[in-house]
This record gives sequence, C-alpha cells and structure tokens, in this order.
Amino acid sequence: MTPRRRDRHGRGLRGPLAPSHVPIAKSRGERFDDFVLDAVERLKPRWGAQLAAVEFAVEEVPPLSELGDGPGRSGPIPFGRAEPARGAQPASVVVYRRPLEARSRDRETLGALVHDTVVEQVAFLLGRSPDEVDPGFDTH
Repeated sequence: MTPRRRDRHGRGLRGPLAPSHVPIAKSRGERFDDFVLDAVERLKPRWGAQLAAVEFAVEEVPPLSELGDGPGRSGPIPFGRAEPARGAQPASVVVYRRPLEARSRDRETLGALVHDTVVEQVAFLLGRSPDEVDPGFDTH
C-alpha cells in the first residue's frame, strides 16, 4: 500500500516560496550561521594562523550546566563559550543563537552582537583582550 499524498484543493504539492539563491530563502538558523562565519572571516587576516585549528559552532541555547538558574546560582545567560584544546580535541568557540536573537532588535544589531561574541571568545582562547583581537571592538 502506498502512502496517500493529500492534495487539498487540487493545487498540487507545495514547493519552495523563493528560489534557493535569494536571501529570503534562508532560514533564521542559516542566516545566523552566516553571521558567525562573517565574524570569523573578519578576524582571519590578523589571526588566521591562530584560528586555523579552532572549530566554530552554533548551538541553539547554552547547556543547563552554564545557566545561572537555581538555588545559589545567578548570572546572565551566556552568549557563547570557548574551550581550549585538550589532547586530540581542538580548541572550539560555540555561539548560542537563541539568547543573541532574543537580545537583538534587528538584523544589524544581531550581526554586531554575534561579532562581539566571537571576538570575546577568541580573545579568551588567545589570552588577549577583545580590543587586541579586534581594534574596532569598542566602537559598536
């Protein structure tokens, strides 16, 4: 028995709303990933050698272990984390999408917040200040 495909109103199966090459066709998650990639690309001319072995990732929300919720715990929700290399595991920078989206009012603000978060996490990994990693860091 083959599964029935419901074709309500006789219009055929739905297709994409926009061609895949236009910006509107990207999901929020894909656009966020692009912001992270743009931030990393802006740092590569100056820090490319140090960032070559760093893995960059996006997660929806921070894990419960990083949240300051509960008895005896308090603090802001983190926007990202950096983990130095351990053994065979490379250094990594993780950016949390949902807290940054909740904090921003538009795409421009979101892009700036993502960039600042990436700069802060890279600065932590390199043992430098964010101003050293990106001289324009304080100008946003």
